[in-house]
Amino acid sequence: MTAVNRHPPTPSDAEGLFGPQSVTWRIHGDPAMLLAGFRALLLQAVHPLAMAGFDSNSRFRDDPWGRLERTGTWIGTVTYGTRDEAEAAGARLRALHASFQPGVEPETGRPYRVDDPDLLRWVHCTEVESFLSTYRRSGGRLAPGEADRYVDEMRESARLVGLDPTTVPSDEAGLQEYYRQVRPDLHVTYVARRNALWGFAPPMPWWVQLATPARPSWAVLVGTATALLPRWARRLYGLPGLPTTDLTAELTARALRQALLALPPAWTTNPAKAEAERRLSA
Repeated sequence: MTAVNRHPPTPSDAEGLFGPQSVTWRIHGDPAMLLAGFRALLLQAVHPLAMAGFDSNSRFRDDPWGRLERTGTWIGTVTYGTRDEAEAAGARLRALHASFQPGVEPETGRPYRVDDPDLLRWVHCTEVESFLSTYRRSGGRLAPGEADRYVDEMRESARLVGLDPTTVPSDEAGLQEYYRQVRPDLHVTYVARRNALWGFAPPMPWWVQLATPARPSWAVLVGTATALLPRWARRLYGLPGLPTTDLTAELTARALRQALLALPPAWTTNPAKAEAERRLSA
């Protein structure tokens, strides 16, 4: 099999930071991202300082759907927007982070800043690893070398949030080494546990709960995302870290992805990706 080029040609301005031939376009446009996003949030929460910064500066509990929509818009713009659009989104995010006041995590007494490079690196690595792991475990195919290429491509995203790209992992082995180094600092705080439990049953309009399967469907999504966490992260939450849990999670994730792939593309295609494809074909 032909070796995968870790460093494909630089995309044009209209193609954005990655371009349609990138692994990033393929992974971020896959239905598995629905699970991957929840997994990333649950994993990020096991870092006490990251959780404290999120809880103090986010309106997630007041506006969960708006918060999820904004996160999706960020990923869509960075992945599929023009280079100018991605750079502008990065500048807005860096300015927002810089505007947040420093805080102190109540259980550890440790100070934090939302724009601390160590916290930004944690969020970046958990997103990249969650997106890659969930895509693959849900049945997404990758040729040899494409996983490392994806991790390498995503260093552009790290640059946008204010990180030096040379300080984040460039391949899968680097991600696992990063986890090994940071794990002594991780544990689930009261706030993280409260938010995780709340995430299983967020507020929904009464007619949605009564007239649609939204509530049980949401519980299945979040439950599967939780089971897809690394074993060590599940144990931090007090959940089983067993191989049987991994197997059940993968089977469920594959079934969910296949169900979504069977729907009309207009229902499941990322709007930002669709817009990028129209832009490039014009």
